[in-house]
Amino acid sequence: CGRGPGGRRGGRTDMALRCAASLAAGRQPRGPRREGTVRWSSAAKPSAVKINEKASREKILTLESMNPQVKAVEYAVRGPIVLKAGEIEKELRKGIKKPFTEVIKANIGDAHAMGQRPITFLRQVVALCTYPNLLDSPSFPEDAKKRARRILQGCGGNSLGSYTASQGINCIREDVASYIERRDGGVPADPDNIYLTTGASDGISAILKILISGGGKSRTGVMIPIPQYPLYSAAISELDAIQVNYYLDEENCWALNVNELRRALNEAKAYCNPKVLCIINPGNPTGQVQNRKCIEDVIHFAWEEKLFLLADEVYQDNVYSEGCQFHSFKKILYEMGPEYYNNVELASFHSTSKGYMGECGYRGGYMEVINLHPEIKGQLVKLLSVRLCPPVSGQAAMDIVVNPPVPGEESYAQFIKEKESVLNNLAKKAKLTEDMFNKIPGVHCNPLQGAMYAFPRIFIPSKAIEEAKAHKMAPDMFYCMKLLEETGICVVPGSGFGQREGTYHFRMTILPPVEKLKILLEKVKDFHIKFLEKYA
Repeated sequence: CGRGPGGRRGGRTDMALRCAASLAAGRQPRGPRREGTVRWSSAAKPSAVKINEKASREKILTLESMNPQVKAVEYAVRGPIVLKAGEIEKELRKGIKKPFTEVIKANIGDAHAMGQRPITFLRQVVALCTYPNLLDSPSFPEDAKKRARRILQGCGGNSLGSYTASQGINCIREDVASYIERRDGGVPADPDNIYLTTGASDGISAILKILISGGGKSRTGVMIPIPQYPLYSAAISELDAIQVNYYLDEENCWALNVNELRRALNEAKAYCNPKVLCIINPGNPTGQVQNRKCIEDVIHFAWEEKLFLLADEVYQDNVYSEGCQFHSFKKILYEMGPEYYNNVELASFHSTSKGYMGECGYRGGYMEVINLHPEIKGQLVKLLSVRLCPPVSGQAAMDIVVNPPVPGEESYAQFIKEKESVLNNLAKKAKLTEDMFNKIPGVHCNPLQGAMYAFPRIFIPSKAIEEAKAHKMAPDMFYCMKLLEETGICVVPGSGFGQREGTYHFRMTILPPVEKLKILLEKVKDFHIKFLEKYA
C-alpha cells in the first residue's frame, strides 16, 4: 500500500493499518500517483478504468517482425480451401441455403473421420493401458491384456501418464525392430536405431533439422519429388533450406527416373549443396508403388552422389494393384551388399495414421536410422529430448501395429478379418475412383497402385485460366474453389503439391464409404462437364 510518512519504511505498520481500514470500508487506498498514469485495480469496475487509446503501443509481433521462415511456410492440405470449407459449414448450420446439404472433406487422409471403424484389438490394448483397472475385466481378451501389461511395465510407475525415454519405451522399440526383421525377411534391425516419434512427421522434421547447415551456396539442398506431400516443402521453408525439385513421370504412372534425379542434382549444385534425397513410397499424392529395380537405382544414385536417404514408407500396407509389391528401402539396401548397406545413410519412417489402422489422432510413429555417425546419434537423441517424449498412448498404438495378434491367439481371427476388410475396401475404392475419373471428358487419372488418394489431371480452358488470374488464384485453386462452392466437395489443388508448369490436378482421398464416394464422383463429373461448357 506504499511507504510510511516521508517515504520512510519505518511507518510501514501505520500505513498498513490505514490500508486495511480503507479496504474494509470498500474504499481504494490512496498512495502516491504519478502524473498521467492510470493505476490498475482488480477491485475497479471495468467502466471505471478509462483506456487512453493514444497510449496503446504497437504490437511486438507483427507480420513484418515475425520469423520470416515461418511466414514462408505453406501447407496446402489445410490451406485456404479448407478454411473456406469451414466457413461454408458454419453457414449451413445457420440455415443459409446452398446447392448441397453438407461439405464432404475429401482433402485429407483422415480415415476415421470418413467413417472407417477402428481396429478392435488396437483399441482394446490402448484402453487397457489407459485404465489398467480393466485388466481384471473378463470383457477383454488375454492376448490384449498380455500386451498392455508389457507396455505398462515399460512405463514409469506402470502408468501411461508418465514420461518415457526420449527415444521411446524400450520394449516397444524392440517390437519395432522385430517387426522390421519379419517384414524384410530376416534383415537385422537394432532397437537402438529405432526412435518412436509423434507421427512420421515428427521424425522427418527432426532428421531434416539435424541435416541442414551452411550458408549461401553451401546451404543444404533437399531433393523432394514433385508432386510432393507438403510437409516437406513446409519443413524446408521453416528451416531455411533449399528445396530441390525432381519431377515424377506422369506419363509413366508417376515413375521415378534416375536421369531426372541427376538433372535436378546437377542444376542444384550451382546454388546449394544437395545432400538429402526424399522418397515417398507408396506415393502421396500420386499413389505409385516403386518396383525393386527403381529402388535399386535410387540407392545406387544416393551412394554414388553421397546423399542421405529419407524413405517415407507410411503407406506400406496400402498396395492395391496386381503386380505391385511394397519393398522397403532398408531391405533392398541390405540385399545390394555390404558396400551399400554399410555406407548409405538411411532414415525410414512409419506411422499409425495410415495403412489399415487410420489412427491419425494418436500421433504414433517411428523412424529407423542406419549408418548414422555415433556422435550424430548422440546429437539426435539430444534434439529429441527437447520435446521430452512422443505421446505415450501413440507409442502404445504403434506397438500394436508392429506386434499384432498372431495365429493361435484368441484375437487373431477378428483382427485379420478387420484388417483385410479395410484393405479390400480401399482397393475396391481405388479402382472405382480411377475408372470413374477416366470416364469424365477432360480428366485423366493414373492407376491408384497404393496409398489412399487420387491425383487426376484436369483440363482447364484458357477462359477459366484468365478468370483465375483476375482473382489472383492459381487455375486449379480457382477450379477447386468453384467445386467447393457449387457441390460442397473439398479437395486440394495440385499447385499445393507441385506439378509441371501448364498442368493442373487436384488431390482427393478415396476414404469415404463406397456409396458416398460414388455420389462424390458423380458430382465431380457433373461439375466438370458444366465447368467446361461455361468456360469453353
